[in-house]
Amino acid sequence: MERLIKARHDGRFDQIVPAGVLRFLDFARLRLAQGERHSGRTVDRECVLDLFAGTATVAVGGEPGQKQTFTNVGGRDDVFSGAPVMVYIPAQSTYEITASSPTLDVGIFTAPSRTAAPPALLAGPAVTTHLVGRDNWQRTVYSALAENVLAERLLAGETLNPPGNWSSFPPHKHDRANPPQEAVLEEIYFFRVKPAQGFGFIWTYTAPDDPEFSNVFVVEDGDTVLLPKGYHPVVAAPGYHLHYTWVLAGEERRYGAWADDPRHAWVKNQ
Repeated sequence: MERLIKARHDGRFDQIVPAGVLRFLDFARLRLAQGERHSGRTVDRECVLDLFAGTATVAVGGEPGQKQTFTNVGGRDDVFSGAPVMVYIPAQSTYEITASSPTLDVGIFTAPSRTAAPPALLAGPAVTTHLVGRDNWQRTVYSALAENVLAERLLAGETLNPPGNWSSFPPHKHDRANPPQEAVLEEIYFFRVKPAQGFGFIWTYTAPDDPEFSNVFVVEDGDTVLLPKGYHPVVAAPGYHLHYTWVLAGEERRYGAWADDPRHAWVKNQ
């Protein structure tokens, strides 16, 4: 499995991570001009839309009680301009996304589901904002799709690293069923960088008793990293703001069900 997928800057609809590459998650990126539309069906998967930039109307259809239209949602100039706005769409639904701003950039993430939770707009008070860590490992973490929605598998949010700062630190993983501390959850990180010519690094590595891989990837604007397992700390280059959308899905649905690398967990206590 290729765990680093380099940016694609053209195309109206790019299937970045097709279904079947990971056990649970897939990911597509949609870019529309004002007035353009994109339609889809979730079938046996639930979906979360992350409006990276621009404004859209999202119409969701399905069983009685599942139909809903969210009008002119979003509005950020880019992911660095404020908290995310996301839309949750349950399985067995249809949806139509219509761009109502000059340009629209949307991430579409899905995972298997058999539940019938209602559609939900995740914006404003529904999105929590936390400053996590301290010193040069402080970052802003937005949690959007969490316990506030009765989804079956998906969890989603965004992280913003100031220049030179670390995140996903201390390194943590979520690849073993070890309740209540750790659950099996795979993850996707989709990166943006500002200014766009910048870069960061992510180190993906497995525990010493699971010596499957250890790789350091240079991440640039628009890159995607797949995290089927292992620890995954991130750092932004000096001078460059680093942002990533993170989406999780797995055998359980518990945000925070991870295990810190015991060699580095001590920094929390300093």
